[in-house]
Amino acid sequence: MSSRPDALLRRRGEPLRASFLELFFDLAFVLALQELSLVLLADVSVAGAARTALLLLPLWWVWVVTAWFTDWFDRANRWVQALLVGAALGMLLMSVALPEATGGRAGLFAGAYVAIHVGRTVVTAVALRGHPLRRRTLRILAWFGTTGILWLVGAGWPAARVPVWVAALVLDYTAPRMGWRTPGLGRARPGELRLRGGHLTERFQQVFIIALGELIITAGVAYSATGLAAAQSVAFLLAFATAVLIGLLYVTPAGRNLGTAFDERDPSRFGTVTAYLHLVLIAGVVATSVATDLVITHPTERGTGAVVALTVAGPALFLAGRVALSAVIFRRLSWPQLLGLPTLLLTALAGTALPLLGSAAATVVVLLVVALLDRRLASTELESRPGR
Repeated sequence: MSSRPDALLRRRGEPLRASFLELFFDLAFVLALQELSLVLLADVSVAGAARTALLLLPLWWVWVVTAWFTDWFDRANRWVQALLVGAALGMLLMSVALPEATGGRAGLFAGAYVAIHVGRTVVTAVALRGHPLRRRTLRILAWFGTTGILWLVGAGWPAARVPVWVAALVLDYTAPRMGWRTPGLGRARPGELRLRGGHLTERFQQVFIIALGELIITAGVAYSATGLAAAQSVAFLLAFATAVLIGLLYVTPAGRNLGTAFDERDPSRFGTVTAYLHLVLIAGVVATSVATDLVITHPTERGTGAVVALTVAGPALFLAGRVALSAVIFRRLSWPQLLGLPTLLLTALAGTALPLLGSAAATVVVLLVVALLDRRLASTELESRPGR
């Protein structure tokens, strides 16, 4: 390990584009999303949705903290690269454990999660000996060390597993909002948590595209397993349209302004809030992916209340996250997206009287209208700005 702590830190003028190993790490997240979809598909119920959410939260937190890590440290450093490869392996092991993560593979799931966070912070704490930023790493190590105990206790104590893991997640997600406040080390200053808007914006866009890719792959696999009948073909086209509309709604216009907002706001608050909101967006895409499989497989059947709710819940979750993202970037609400939420709710209420194909078609119509109105609103505001 380099004897110079500065060799580990991000270099001035380092390119904002994601590195090869960051994209390699994202490949592990592809498997995670696929396995999560299968977990929910196996149990389309409130309990199944809650279990899927419980498993998505630690997976997403590994991705987020890894994105922050690569923003703080030099991605060309061999130790940083080794830690990225280790994080990818850990994510793969968590993904492999997902089908039985709350059962027989709980030890593998929790152990990999703890190993990623604790191992990474131990290595960086040792490498930063004598550097002022070592205090930031020690704070993070203290928090992940504490929650790591809870994760391992939950893995070894089945009766208390879910509540203990929920407690650990609350602490993990709360820590950055508190500046990783630690007894004896205090709270991190905003400058210690500075994030580069250009880099983080690209990383969020990349992981969102991965989620959309999982949706499209699910639709393709489900469609290829059918007889390619007319109803199934229409369902597949609706799934593709849903993916396109969700992608357009994500990137226009808030997605283009996320980097600027990062650079202008308090990084310890804005960086954490955007991570929370992207969790909602990703959860919406995962739910949409599962609903897509069900609609393509059984397009002409009437769905149960849970299946119809899932068909609408995915896009609704996405829209809810998208409304909130616009609010934190522009400090105002997007009325087309806001109106889309109750409209989707009405679609869900009417959906039990329709075949699944009808519910999917109604959802696509709502997303299309929201996308068109949102785009029109963005164009009107751009034209009304001074100097145009």
